[in-house]
Amino acid sequence: MTMNKKHALILLVMGAYLFFLGNSMIYITDPVESNYVLTAKEMLQAHNYISPQIYGSYWYDKPIFFYWELIAAFKIFGINEFAARFFPALFGIVGLFMTYLFARKLYDEKTGLISALVLGTSFEYWLIAKTVITDMALFVFFDAVLLFFYLGYTTVKKNYYYACYVFAGLAVLTKGPIGILLPGFIIVLFLLYKRDWRSVGQMKLLPGMLLFLIVAGSWYFMMYAMHGQDFLLTFFGVHNVLRATVSEHPKFDVWYYYTVMFFIGFFPWIFTVPMLIRKYWKKKEWPAIDQTTAYLLIWAFVVAIFYQCMATKYTTYTFPYLLPIAILAARLLLDHPKITKGVLVFNLMFYTALTFFVAIPYCQQYSAKDASLRIASIAAPGQVVVSYGDYQTSSVFYSDHMVYRLEKAARIEGLEPQKMSWNSKNVMPFMAEEDISPTDPVLAIVNAQKADEFERAMGGNWQLVDDYGRLKVFSHMTAKQ
Repeated sequence: MTMNKKHALILLVMGAYLFFLGNSMIYITDPVESNYVLTAKEMLQAHNYISPQIYGSYWYDKPIFFYWELIAAFKIFGINEFAARFFPALFGIVGLFMTYLFARKLYDEKTGLISALVLGTSFEYWLIAKTVITDMALFVFFDAVLLFFYLGYTTVKKNYYYACYVFAGLAVLTKGPIGILLPGFIIVLFLLYKRDWRSVGQMKLLPGMLLFLIVAGSWYFMMYAMHGQDFLLTFFGVHNVLRATVSEHPKFDVWYYYTVMFFIGFFPWIFTVPMLIRKYWKKKEWPAIDQTTAYLLIWAFVVAIFYQCMATKYTTYTFPYLLPIAILAARLLLDHPKITKGVLVFNLMFYTALTFFVAIPYCQQYSAKDASLRIASIAAPGQVVVSYGDYQTSSVFYSDHMVYRLEKAARIEGLEPQKMSWNSKNVMPFMAEEDISPTDPVLAIVNAQKADEFERAMGGNWQLVDDYGRLKVFSHMTAKQ
């Protein structure tokens, strides 16, 4: 077996083990994963493969690509947890091979292997490879843009540039305009650093942009043709402009947010940072920065600084910087093979334990699956099902029943979607508490912490059907038991 094949086998086995292990037992959680899976489920059932829809209505939270992934997986494996987590795990493996091939091209096979192993066993990478969100697909496409740009820039094979535009189009189909704007900004800063604008003439700009428009623009054009200003205002206005300028979660809008996320996300390899400082502190000199190191540093720091400047902060936004960081860490770890092997062995045991003793029970706790399956087993056709407290989209996904968010009538108008407001995300159906009469056979999924408040507010004869810890199921009057 050649060294390349041996390395490929190591990455395939490790990636498949870490990223697929236990996935069929990890429930779909609220509030993020459930939105994606319910949207894909409704699109599949409606034979609608263009316009994202949820609760029977169109919505424009994310572009189409991740929904296509979920729909494809549901068609192949059925509508279940394993299918929902299939493509994030598969893209996780693709990301490892991409990192290996890139680092091998930059340096050598050993650096490529260590880079991929460091990346794949970083906490954030492992977590996102098992989570039903867009970020693993975005990681592959976003970083592929920068990877192929550098290969085109540093080799005579200028056709690499065409891949940049294709992957930029796929990134825009996955997350939106950031898929081309931020990689483009990183490339511009690198060219500024190099003072090399003549290379722009070799970057296949006209045919490349045509490729980009074909890949990304077709879906956006169709959406505008079908939905007009509503699509533009909601997708670009709320989910791009508003997200950048008004914090959705103000308590996280602090200057050190992504520094903390880096220490958590790059665990356990974060120890390479003090190792690097110690190495050059002893030498009493700054490390030499060659062109490739400069490019990787620009890549990593621009992603971190850019998102730190955005008003809305999410733990996954800076995820694409892990690839260059993993390569830089691998360069340092080449001189420490025993430490590297020891940490890798620890990681395999750590993530195995984390899967079975943390991820599976945690997701069971933060999902409405058990309560929803109970609802599905006792609800009569057309029976009203409501949610009180924190609304659980997973309850609709698992129960196949519409679940209404129960609120006071006076509050509903202020909670419903409004233009250029975070309320635009409240696309679930509402029902006023006052509209439930004493004789309505209603089933309710209630946050356990608000169960007493629920019984006081609603009055009437509510009977506890089942208690699932964080959630309780109540039956009102003549509901089928």
